[in-house]
Amino acid sequence: MVLPGRAMATFRLALIQLQVSSIKSDNLARACSLVREAATRGAKIVSLPECFNSPYGTKYFPEYAEKIPGESTEKLSEVAKECGIYLIGGSIPEEDAGKLYNTCTVFGPDGTLLVKYRKLHLFDIDVPGKITFQESKILSPGDSFSTFDTPYCRVGLGICYDMRFAELAQIYAQRGCQLLVYPGAFNMTTGPAHWELLQRGRAVDNQVYVATASPARNDQASYVAWGHSTIVNPWGEVLATAGTEETVVCSDIDLKKLAEIRQQIPIFSQKRSDLYAVVEKKP
Repeated sequence: MVLPGRAMATFRLALIQLQVSSIKSDNLARACSLVREAATRGAKIVSLPECFNSPYGTKYFPEYAEKIPGESTEKLSEVAKECGIYLIGGSIPEEDAGKLYNTCTVFGPDGTLLVKYRKLHLFDIDVPGKITFQESKILSPGDSFSTFDTPYCRVGLGICYDMRFAELAQIYAQRGCQLLVYPGAFNMTTGPAHWELLQRGRAVDNQVYVATASPARNDQASYVAWGHSTIVNPWGEVLATAGTEETVVCSDIDLKKLAEIRQQIPIFSQKRSDLYAVVEKKP
């Protein structure tokens, strides 16, 4: 729990835009190497991208799926402890009791598993002539929210398609989150149209920082990720963004700036709770 008045006002956030290959051991080794690089650059919270240990696609999920704890999450625990950071483990295909999930794990500076978040909204879309994808053919949805506390602020988690659902971000803001992190892999259709727009929308609507960690783009992959991992502030300004290549994106998160924006435009105290509400139906 973050005690009032005791949180640190600024910290550095890093996003790992990993080039994901078909070789899991290589993905894990490169991910850990880039996490170490981020830590040497002063990052205190680091996020990997969605599906960082596996190619993204319904045909790959069963083959690459793991139990938690398992090979990939053990590596994340080790590198979080080695670097003394909070590590948001992007996501991996998780197998549990015969079902598959798109799952994000978070590890603390001592290597402890803090939370496990399963993607709530599965990516089922059909844009004729451009892209059709159905995660629900293989994956099951999660059924719970996930936040975790740091010495800096409370953080809320979503994965990719979850970012389209404004209610999730609102619930996290109501829970006191000041940073929302969405590991995600938008594509070459939805990426240029909506990737940055959605991040800026969630940030402005809820007066929070929003960060998205994407895989690097691989034009030879069956699913081509948009890339452009991004950090947006509560004013809707893009603080840092990547191109399409493998890289580490860093930005300092200034919680004093967040407090100033909320004071200047006090939407939380101006909401008409007599007319509307976004309500959690499950803890």
